[in-house]
Amino acid sequence: MIQRPKYLQKILPFIDTELIKVITGVRRSGKSFLLEAIKEKILETNPQAKTIELNFEELSIEHLKEYHLLNDYLTEKIEENLPTKTYIFLDEIQEVNGFERVINSLRATYQEKVDIYITGSNARLLSGELSTLIGGRFISFEVYPFTFDEYILAKKEQGVAISTEEHFQNYLTDGGMPFLATQNFSPNNKDNYLRDIYHSIVLKDIIERNEIRDSDLLKRIYRFIIGNVGRIFSTSSVVKYLKNESINTSVTTVNNYIGAGVDAYFLIPVRRYDLQGKKLLKTQEKLYTVDHGLRQALLGRNMQDIELILENIVLLELKSRGYEVTIGTTNNLEIDFIAERTCHNQLERIYIQVSYLLASDSTIEREFGSLKKVADNYPKFVLTMDPITRGNIDGIVHRKLIDWLLEIS
Repeated sequence: MIQRPKYLQKILPFIDTELIKVITGVRRSGKSFLLEAIKEKILETNPQAKTIELNFEELSIEHLKEYHLLNDYLTEKIEENLPTKTYIFLDEIQEVNGFERVINSLRATYQEKVDIYITGSNARLLSGELSTLIGGRFISFEVYPFTFDEYILAKKEQGVAISTEEHFQNYLTDGGMPFLATQNFSPNNKDNYLRDIYHSIVLKDIIERNEIRDSDLLKRIYRFIIGNVGRIFSTSSVVKYLKNESINTSVTTVNNYIGAGVDAYFLIPVRRYDLQGKKLLKTQEKLYTVDHGLRQALLGRNMQDIELILENIVLLELKSRGYEVTIGTTNNLEIDFIAERTCHNQLERIYIQVSYLLASDSTIEREFGSLKKVADNYPKFVLTMDPITRGNIDGIVHRKLIDWLLEIS
């Protein structure tokens, strides 16, 4: 089991607190393994700790998806353990209709005698009745597929001895799905596995959950979006594309399908921020996918859109480091990412441009020019795959992308 310290370090301080710990993320991103790692940490401190573990994707507990039966089952187990505290781990809890009532009842009834951890693959987990019933009494953590440093760790655990650059070439096409990173599959088997994940996400977490009837239309929309990650996006452009394919649909339908993909953590929207007007813009956001390997498996293992793939990787790295990310605009120029987070009560902000290679003077001017327009003193980086960097240019640091991905965050 690959340890994921960047997530564990965030969660461990909340062990044995009354807050419900909610772990969310796309299907197969490693939430179950994170639950197991949390349990192991608890047992290291208290080997006699009482635990209950349920994974609602297992057929053997299908009957517990009825929330009254689930409540009866958990209550019985907790009562058996009293006066000892019970640690409860409920995986893929969104499979239980009405689970929020169970969680709220256990919290209210047993208070300090239970410590509850739940995972889910849908953002509505946090915006529905759970939020209403226990608002202010839960804390959420979003989990992403492996970042590059985690991918390398997984490969080293397998004994794969190749250079960092070779690892990155594989990461570009494989992506970061944890199970895949721990296996030595052939390229065809890797693609088959990733396509299976994609179809599982689309079928279980999007089509079934949202009762979508026109699955073919949804898949066409997602294929268009995946092929255009990192490009300025508008719903009308999708409608126009489909019309050219002799498929008629509406802006409302496209928006609904995109929203369902976002709720399932499959799509990541990034809004644009006007640095001059200091406001978020309502139109022309960008969409990225939660794992660039899914994109490669669906569209083919090629580097035709290498800059878009690199952008997707940088976005996922920033999100995994806990940054809120927007796209910057200033003087009709674009900054790929503005990333902000609060650390020790201090605002951290960085500006990032991503490019494949600085192969010409015009490319250098484009990548550095927009950052030069930003007047503040927050760090500014241009990240590329160039073997030799250009150092510091007017306060803007040119760095190798691979080095930046591997730095301590």
